[in-house]
Amino acid sequence: MISCKLFSMRFAVCVFPGSNCDYDTYYVIRNVLEKEVEFVYWNEKDLSKYDCVVLPGGFSFGDYLRPGALAAHTPLAEAVYDFAQKGKFVLGICNGFQILTELHLLPGALLPNENMRFVCKTVHLRVETANSHLTKKLDKGEVIRIPIAHHDGRYYVPEEELKVMEERGQILFRYSDEEGNVTPKVNPNGSVSNIAGVMNKEGNVFGMMPHPERASEDILGSHDGLMLWYSLLSD
Repeated sequence: MISCKLFSMRFAVCVFPGSNCDYDTYYVIRNVLEKEVEFVYWNEKDLSKYDCVVLPGGFSFGDYLRPGALAAHTPLAEAVYDFAQKGKFVLGICNGFQILTELHLLPGALLPNENMRFVCKTVHLRVETANSHLTKKLDKGEVIRIPIAHHDGRYYVPEEELKVMEERGQILFRYSDEEGNVTPKVNPNGSVSNIAGVMNKEGNVFGMMPHPERASEDILGSHDGLMLWYSLLSD
């Protein structure tokens, strides 16, 4: 296991009807990182006592209408929006990423996979920037292994907006092969420019389709996800 000096941080893990990665995320924060963490439920209105809010994967409200659409209209989502506006850290994983785009806290949208199938496998990600609070323990160009599990993970943003995001360094990860080559062949869902994760222009809200909580212990086959948690927790 990797050792790293971690600073104190209090986490909230959001729970919506249909969330199913909430306990996995809670476990990693509490048992692996040994940090304070609490569940917060869809009707919660106050997140002021937390330092970082995590929106986990799953199928919030059964993914009715479209993934994340109903969750984005809850009291908790409104609280997350206010929390983010204060500059505090928000991390959306898979369905959480979808919710953050619905809230317009992150640019773009998540569309159904190009092959219209649910994809569940471990993928390689190339780190596109080390200049973020989520990736600063990694090197630009480094390749990490993290699982995906989604049906609506095809990231889309208009070309002009993508150019602006590129210039600002908002792209966090791209799907790649194990050597870091970004090609259509290794794109598991048809995401524009192989994008797997992005952040807002202010640099405090992060969204990614891969699941770092499922790659945070050696027994799971990869601990590469730990470096993202460590990045959030480091000065």
